[in-house]
Amino acid sequence: MILSLYQADWRALRGALVGCLALVKRKSGGMVISSDAKGVAESFLQNLQVQSLGQHDRKLCFELMECLLEHYPHAVASLGDDLIYGICEAIDGEKDPQCLMLAFHIMEVLVRVFPDPCGPIESFASDLFGILSSYFPIHFTHPKAEEDVEVKRDDLSRALMLALSSSPLFEPSVIPLLLEKLSSSLSSAKVDSLKYLSYCTSKYGAERIAKHAGAIWSSLKDAIFTSGQSFVLSFTPESLGGLGCQENEIAAEALALLEKVVIQNNDLFSSMIVGDEEINMVLNSITGCQSYNEIPLQSTQKLYSVGRILYVSVKASVASCSRIFQYFFSCLMESMGLPVVNGSGTCSFNDDCMISKRPDHGSLYLCVELLGACRDLAISSGDLASQCVSANETWCCLLQRFSTSLSKIFSSTLATTTDKPAHDADVYLGVKGLQILATFPGGYLLVSKSTCESILMTFVSIITVDFNKTLLWKLSVKALVQIGLFIHGSNESEKSMSYMDIVVQKIVSMISSDNHDIPFQLQLEAISDIGTSGLQYMLKIVTGLQEVICANLAEVYVHCITIVPTLALGTFHRVLLIQKYEVFEEVLLQFVVCIWNQIENCMAFPDGIFEKELLDATMKVMKLVVASCSVESQNIIIDKAYAVLSSSTFLSMKDSLSSLQAQLEELEDTQETDKFSSRDEWIHSLFTSVIIALRPQTRIPNIRTVLHFLMIVFLKGYVTAAQALGSLVNKLDLKTSGTEHSGGCTFEEAMDIIFGKNLSSSDHVPAGRSGITGYWSETGLTNLCLGAADSGLLKIRSIDGLAWIGKGLLMRGHEKVKDITIVYLECLQSNGRMGALPLEENNCNWDMRLSAMKCAADAFQVLMSDSEPCLNRKFHAIIRPLYKQRFFSTIMPILQSLIIQSDSLLSRSMLYRAFANVVIGTPLIVILNDAKKLIPMVLDSLKLLSKDVLDKDIMYSLLLVLSGILTDKNGQEGVIENAHIIINYLIGCVTYPHTMLVRETTIQCLVAMSELPHTRIYPMRIQVLQAVSKALDDPKRAVRQEAVRCRQAWSVI
Repeated sequence: MILSLYQADWRALRGALVGCLALVKRKSGGMVISSDAKGVAESFLQNLQVQSLGQHDRKLCFELMECLLEHYPHAVASLGDDLIYGICEAIDGEKDPQCLMLAFHIMEVLVRVFPDPCGPIESFASDLFGILSSYFPIHFTHPKAEEDVEVKRDDLSRALMLALSSSPLFEPSVIPLLLEKLSSSLSSAKVDSLKYLSYCTSKYGAERIAKHAGAIWSSLKDAIFTSGQSFVLSFTPESLGGLGCQENEIAAEALALLEKVVIQNNDLFSSMIVGDEEINMVLNSITGCQSYNEIPLQSTQKLYSVGRILYVSVKASVASCSRIFQYFFSCLMESMGLPVVNGSGTCSFNDDCMISKRPDHGSLYLCVELLGACRDLAISSGDLASQCVSANETWCCLLQRFSTSLSKIFSSTLATTTDKPAHDADVYLGVKGLQILATFPGGYLLVSKSTCESILMTFVSIITVDFNKTLLWKLSVKALVQIGLFIHGSNESEKSMSYMDIVVQKIVSMISSDNHDIPFQLQLEAISDIGTSGLQYMLKIVTGLQEVICANLAEVYVHCITIVPTLALGTFHRVLLIQKYEVFEEVLLQFVVCIWNQIENCMAFPDGIFEKELLDATMKVMKLVVASCSVESQNIIIDKAYAVLSSSTFLSMKDSLSSLQAQLEELEDTQETDKFSSRDEWIHSLFTSVIIALRPQTRIPNIRTVLHFLMIVFLKGYVTAAQALGSLVNKLDLKTSGTEHSGGCTFEEAMDIIFGKNLSSSDHVPAGRSGITGYWSETGLTNLCLGAADSGLLKIRSIDGLAWIGKGLLMRGHEKVKDITIVYLECLQSNGRMGALPLEENNCNWDMRLSAMKCAADAFQVLMSDSEPCLNRKFHAIIRPLYKQRFFSTIMPILQSLIIQSDSLLSRSMLYRAFANVVIGTPLIVILNDAKKLIPMVLDSLKLLSKDVLDKDIMYSLLLVLSGILTDKNGQEGVIENAHIIINYLIGCVTYPHTMLVRETTIQCLVAMSELPHTRIYPMRIQVLQAVSKALDDPKRAVRQEAVRCRQAWSVI
């Protein structure tokens, strides 16, 4: 083995180490034989002074020794004491984190090489421990050490822990060391000590740990008590599902170690806990304070510390549960006036007796902790549950005897409390105690059926009656959710039936009852939250709501009673938002068909039936339900909806297009928006909701007629019809032949219908009635937008509707959106096809022309913004990736050119408005790429927008874009170049009067500007400080706070 010889030559050392390491790592083909591996190890021990080498060479040395120990343990083991001594010498004094990681692992592997406890390791145990202990606790002294990507403190600490726990021979020295470090003032040292103790406990074994039991218990108790300030009881509904108090890391680790040692040495540690004087002193002193507020803070922290100790120790094992629960539970029952043991030593108590006194807070808290520990132990696993829940167990006997009495105590606590902060603790404990009793496993073995059902009825009563007690109400809802989740997960059919009858049915009936005292939002919260507790409960809720809605809609049609269905629809909508739909599809399909059937059967609606709130709620639910259905179900729904649509007075299917021509001609001469009967209002509104929610694969009957219908409806002022048109063109199959079904058409034909091009008189138009073809070809949406319509209102509606159609095309990436964009750009130019503004025009026409141009500019907001009511993933829109980025790169050069060329102030202001809408809707990362060019235009847009109070929202949105540019490194070049004009504009906006958000964001932008190079911003320092000084007196606190920050930032420049 020639390479080993070069190790003695320091000039060839690194090459020799690399070569040896490569050979030793080989697993096949030229593997090093055992004798050669031993020779390398001997050369290593004889010739290398590891600590005299550089960091990289030391690391190579440790890697080589690690490989030898792992791959050739028998060969190197023959070196005996020399190997152990050499390793100790090589490691001693090492400080580099990477080398220490290897060194600690070498120590761990070394113990495995010599497994005999009476072997060489025994004589070197104290030396090995001395080296390892010098590194405990791990502490990085260099401030950048934690930034080392290769070695973190936690990694190094774990490696040391594995080394210290590698041999039981270290136990006599390691345990005292760790217990000593628990008294350290460093919290990290305490946490590490507890973690190491926990790990070493399992490695060293119960017999060795038993020798230190007294010291361990004393140290653990002190650690828990001294960190007791972390045990802050949380009274929020969210805490019902987990720990009732928040723990810091020291307390958490101490309790984890306590659980481990109790499991390992149950009798020993259980006896110490039961006989501990300090715990018993706390137990005896709690009866002196009736309420939470009467207990001194220090005593409260001790009480919660004892509670956590009891919880962890009881939950640790069945044996510890019986021993500790029996002792402390008996004491607590007696303190609450419930004697436990009679003369014969058996459990006895009359559950029918009255509760003589209100329990004190401490007894109530400890009782809840004990019950929670027993419950959690029983449900921790299936096998353990069957072992725990036995009538022969002491704790089971006690619980059987006292469950009813305890439920009465907890219920009485709720009945006597008020909605005041002073009683929050008792309210929380009472609710949690009842919840725990209702969630014990084993059916009704431990807690009787009558008691469990009484608990459910108590919570339901609170929800329906005590809704004015906010905390109690929310806790009760949360408790019912937790109980439902437990029953659903445990598959206890008898309990499930009780929960269904007592809770779910009652909650659903709240919506249908005539008692509307409970606020609508609380009804929503209760029914939707409880629905999340189990699939079968949600199904019952959905079915119940469907029945309520359908039954009460009939009352709407006859008696105009809208409150019940409105409440039910709102609840139904919220339930659907939080639940998966697949399992409810049949119910949802029946619900939709039921609504359409009712509308179909009611041919004449009474006057006043149109209640906007009810219709809006129905539309929301209709969209959500239809969107949740499969293609097959949607085909059924759209066929039904279309059949009802054909029965409307608005649409006579026998001669549809000719009647549509008459409708369109009427729109030219009227400014009215509401020309539908109440029944037709409902039909077209719900029909558009169905269209919006359809999947792309769903077949729409008679698309041609549907297209014409939707266009007429949106031209009459109903934006939902325009959204439906946009959804339809977004999802229409580009490859369809148009002959699959009656009234079908290709995508190109649909576009021609919308834009009024190439229509023949044979396209489903009766003979002699083809006038609409020629009329619409002249007055398609494009021409209506550009001035073909005499009605200004019709022109505005055309522009608005075309925006949603364009959005549908843009999202799917269709090139037809370019034609729509050109229409809008022409509308924005006063010298375009819309014509110049003649001097003789009256003010009304002037205002209408301005409104049309503003609508064209705002159409870009529709194109670029995300839409909640339609054209989103929830409603199955086709969305091409990066469609906003592509549109931005296409339209921005055009807008920039038109703005530069425009010689009309009106056109320029509208073009800037369009520019602002495009920029606001574009992802910031795209804006940053062109920040240098865009910043001047953004500032010009902001100046124009600041002149009109109605533009404050769009101004704020654009200001947020500017803020994003200022705070991102990628936009710094453009910001630095335009620093002066940016600061000048921002100074002017500091006192913007119309909204606080603009002033606050403006000052935040000035703070960001203070980070620019000194030479660029120093000349503006005085102006900025003068402007900000005015904001120090702003009426809004948020603005004043930002002004202080800004003044501090600019004062130091």
